[in-house]
This record gives sequence, structure tokens and C-alpha cells, in this order.
Amino acid sequence: MTEISRRRSLRFLLLFAFVSLQFISGFSDDSTSSKNSSKTKSNASSHTGTKVVLVLLGVVAVGLFSFFLFKLWQKKKRDEQYARLLKLFEEDDELEVELGLRD
Repeated sequence: MTEISRRRSLRFLLLFAFVSLQFISGFSDDSTSSKNSSKTKSNASSHTGTKVVLVLLGVVAVGLFSFFLFKLWQKKKRDEQYARLLKLFEEDDELEVELGLRD
């Protein structure tokens, strides 16, 4: 069970690393862009802000979807364990008849 959680955390870490690498180039200061007009800078910064917001919304949506799937998986496992417990304690009439304990 811990191996599965390690794999998931490793996948999440890799995904986070890849996403953060995409932002590094966007945050670097480019000296050639300083020669452009201020209108172009404000337009570019608004596009960058929009991209950041969209990416954050995407990450939040994926996180919520993952949380929902995890809770669904937990419920399924809990139901399976409960069914296994009921099966363990249910009375088996056929076995008692075979052993001659009941007619």
C-alpha cells in the first residue's frame, strides 16, 4: 500500500516539476523586451496573468477531481471490506447439514 502512495507522490512531484519549468521562462527578464513600448508590455503582462489564472484553475480542477476519485475509491474499498466481513459471519446452513449438526 505504501508503494502505491509513493508512486502517486512521485507522479505528482514530476507533474509539479514539469509545470513549474514551464513558468521559469515566463518569469525571466529579457533585455530585448525592454525596448518595446509600454503598451506591448501591459498587453503581454495581461496575457501572462490570464495564463497563470487558467493554469491555476486547471490545477485546482485536477486536484478536486483527484480528491473525488480518491473518496470514491475509499468508499468502494470500505464496501468490499464490509461485504467480506458479513460473509465471514453469515451462517452457512449447507455446512451444518453436511456435518450433521442440523437436519
